[in-house]
Order: sequence, then structure tokens, then C-alpha cells
Amino acid sequence: MSKENFDTKLAVLENMSQEVIKAPAQPVDVTTQEAENLFIWVQEDKQALISKGLDWETFVEDLPVRTGACRYAQAVWTKERYSQEEAAKSWREEAPKAYEFRNDLLADLRFAFRKRPDLLSRVREIANGDRDADMIQDLMDISVLGKSNLAELEKIKYDLKLLNIAEQKSDSLAELLAKANGATLDNSKAKEIRDRAFTHLKEAMDEIKDTGKYAFRKDPERYKGYISRYRRR
Repeated sequence: MSKENFDTKLAVLENMSQEVIKAPAQPVDVTTQEAENLFIWVQEDKQALISKGLDWETFVEDLPVRTGACRYAQAVWTKERYSQEEAAKSWREEAPKAYEFRNDLLADLRFAFRKRPDLLSRVREIANGDRDADMIQDLMDISVLGKSNLAELEKIKYDLKLLNIAEQKSDSLAELLAKANGATLDNSKAKEIRDRAFTHLKEAMDEIKDTGKYAFRKDPERYKGYISRYRRR
């Protein structure tokens, strides 16, 4: 049901003003459970809340839909976040080996092209730059340069399969780095939608709670249902 709720609310979430969006100040699972509890609690107080101006249809009847949308958005964000963290861990393990492989390939080309100043110049250009993105591009450039000058490599009985491996590594490492970089970004699409869904849910909860606390300010037994247990701890 949460997926259907999310699909129902997606257009609303995407059209929310950026200025009103806030990241959760408490665990999302706590908030969604509080929303479930609140929906049940308010049923007894319907007329009292409506008499104080609460838009029942907009905030109460819509509360389960907002709750489901937020729960699903949180699940998507959690899945993406863990995927990114795993990619970051893999990158930390693979990057040192990739740099060593790149450096070995450059040494191979320098030896193979030692009598070709024009090709040595190209190798020096490839070796410039020390960023991760440079290393990934270097592997592709090395593969292309090597395959364009097979005669020199064959003279030193070079294992030409390494050029294919360099190309494959360049592609796979580029994808891995992109995923790993996502682990450090707070503005991913999934997180933004999660924050929008949370804000949308909290809007309804705040309206209901504020009205309830006002309506039952002299009735402790009903008032307590409009207070967050999480925040009271």
C-alpha cells in the first residue's frame, strides 16, 4: 500500500516549494508510527477538532496516504544509501590496486616506446593528473594508445590482454566511483524526495496536533494523545 500512496503523492511532493522542505529532526520510523497512532486517536475527537477549524479531509483523511508515502520514500532512500556506502567501501579497496595497475601500464609503455619520442610524449600527457577521475581516464587512454601501436608492444612480447583489462577496468571503476561519490552527497534524488515526503507528513501532523492541544488544553486525558512521546523522552 505504501508504494501506491507514494505514487499518489509523487506529483504533490515534486511540486512542493524548496523553502518549506526540512530534513527529519527525529527518526522517520518513529514519525510514521506516531502518525498511525494519531490517526486512530483523533477519530473520537472529530467534531471537536472540526469546530476549531481543522480541515478534516485535507489533514486527517489524507494522513494515512501521507504516512504511506513517507514510509516508502524512506525505504527507497535507505536502500540507495546502503548501496552507496557499499560502493564507497569497494572503491577504497579497489582504488589502490587500480593506481598500481595504471602505473605498471605506464612503465610498460615507456619501455616499449623508448625509441619513439612522439609516443613517449603521449605517455607523459596521460601520466599527468593525480585525481581518481584522471586515473580512470588514464586506463582508457593507455588501452587506446597501446592498441594503436601494437608493433612496438609485440617487440617486447607484451601481454596484449592487459590493454583489454585496462579498458574494462576504466569502465567498471567509473561506475563504482560514481556510486561511491553518491555516499557523500546529501542532495541525492532519493533523499530529497524522502525529505519532501517527511515534510508533507509533518505538515498534517502539526496541524492536527496543534488543533488538538488547543481544543483539549483543559482535558489531560485527550490532550496527551496530541503530544509526541518521542519528544517527551
